[in-house]
Amino acid sequence: MGDIDLGIGKSARRAFSLDDVSIVPSRRTRDSEDVSIAWEIDAYRFAVPILSAAMDSVTSPATAITLGRLGGLGVLNLEGVWTRYDDPEPLLAELAEVPADRALARLREIYAAPIREELIGKRIGAVKEAGVTAAAALTPHQTERYYRFAVEAGVDILVVQSTVVSAQHVSSTSTPLNLRTFIAGIDTPVIVGGTANYQTALHLMRTGAAGLLVGVGAGQACTVSTALGVGVPLATAIADAAGARRDYLDESGGRYVHVIADGGLRTGGDIAKAIACGADAVMMGAALAHATEAPGRGWHWGPGTSHATLPRGTRTATPPIGNLTEIVTGPSSAPDGSLNLAGGLRRAMATTGYSSVKEFQRVEVAVRPTP
Repeated sequence: MGDIDLGIGKSARRAFSLDDVSIVPSRRTRDSEDVSIAWEIDAYRFAVPILSAAMDSVTSPATAITLGRLGGLGVLNLEGVWTRYDDPEPLLAELAEVPADRALARLREIYAAPIREELIGKRIGAVKEAGVTAAAALTPHQTERYYRFAVEAGVDILVVQSTVVSAQHVSSTSTPLNLRTFIAGIDTPVIVGGTANYQTALHLMRTGAAGLLVGVGAGQACTVSTALGVGVPLATAIADAAGARRDYLDESGGRYVHVIADGGLRTGGDIAKAIACGADAVMMGAALAHATEAPGRGWHWGPGTSHATLPRGTRTATPPIGNLTEIVTGPSSAPDGSLNLAGGLRRAMATTGYSSVKEFQRVEVAVRPTP
């Protein structure tokens, strides 16, 4: 793909969002009953390739358990309200009622409470006791301090997540997390992200990560693209990471690193297009925050919303459209693809003749003409 000249001194690359692409039918179709949308990472197999975002408005221990029973993976935020308060439910109810002009200040007050180590084990333990896979997320600068409590509690998958994660963070004021050393030192599989370009994805794969979260600035509650000007349209970001996965597979002699699309995915069609671009699974926030049992109670926000000096997110309305079961596996009563996400993916694969997620990554896609 050729560069576009912005001017004499700068050129840019054309990039595409999921809205810019569509899936091309093939010469074959098949029954949807003959399609598997299952996904495996490390020793864990999931019937549905959907992870919930590690956001307090989306994932509580209860919703993580429900999603796990539906075949997906719930990811707890270990720096959120569930590890700061014994019972955060009254605070979540308050946030659902607080006026817009007070929301940011109240979020900052709530998230100023200290993280309590014993609550990390308690929340992970609740998910484990339910018999589903337990996943939890920490930011890079808090990982060394708190990961042991998660591992001791039996966390199955650890997510190290920030707006942008690199394999070469430079700091003159603190010792950055060495991802390669950290991942090599624990038995728990680690997913890292976000990332949005080929070179960074390749470097992160070399750290030993089991999976990468791909996507920067695209989420409904995220304002990184406006606050920082940083981001890459998701279809291109996924395709670049998939290219890095292919090259690393050859470089490493066969080690496969999973690409997990993260940011702004709303419908079953979005999931299908993300996988068509090269993703193995998707992480969803706002789409799941629309569930009747979502802890945000009709509102959605991310970890960056409460930042003390530079918020990179906003509280956004996500009115309930159905329960979590209806959103993930149906049945659907809406024609827009927001319900029965798994069914939408399954039908897209059947319509184009593919029987597995890895096969579906090879489907042809088309780019919509620029207006």
